[in-house]
Amino acid sequence: MLETLIGSGTRLKLLQRMFLNATTKAYLRGLEAEFGDSTNGIRIELNRLVSAGMLLTSRNGNRKYFQANIRHPLFPELNSMLRKHLGLQDLVERLTSPSGGPDAIYLTGDLSRGLETEVVDLILVGRPDRRLLLRRLARAEQWMKCKIRFILFESLTDRQLKRMVREEDALLLWSRNVNA
Repeated sequence: MLETLIGSGTRLKLLQRMFLNATTKAYLRGLEAEFGDSTNGIRIELNRLVSAGMLLTSRNGNRKYFQANIRHPLFPELNSMLRKHLGLQDLVERLTSPSGGPDAIYLTGDLSRGLETEVVDLILVGRPDRRLLLRRLARAEQWMKCKIRFILFESLTDRQLKRMVREEDALLLWSRNVNA
């Protein structure tokens, strides 16, 4: 649906890449390799987003990096629209419940970096009913038409979990505890 509203395939890829996970940074040549589009088309769209104040720029050596401006008034809405467009909002609703679901859900892998993928990687935290969780994941795979891989940690205080979240630039999709 967003393809129809946005019009430009390159712009949609950029919005998905930059606005899904606010910690994501990218540079022109890297985006060219990821998207398979021409640098000129990507540059034009990047410049439009920068001039609209939606992207911030920084330099590291000769590379110019772009990152979402989380202070832009449209950032929360764009992020929410992208989560819905990618099915992440529905995925969270399908996996969570007042009882028996995980305590937190993180998105990792290519999708957390805004890249198209056929595999959704999740980190689940808590002690959910495993049979119920596996049934919900199987239904979510059918609904999303993709494979869902997950790793389960029992506690948010697990040292390995904290390391993975940091190293993978994991995106917190949902948490029972607001301070997660």
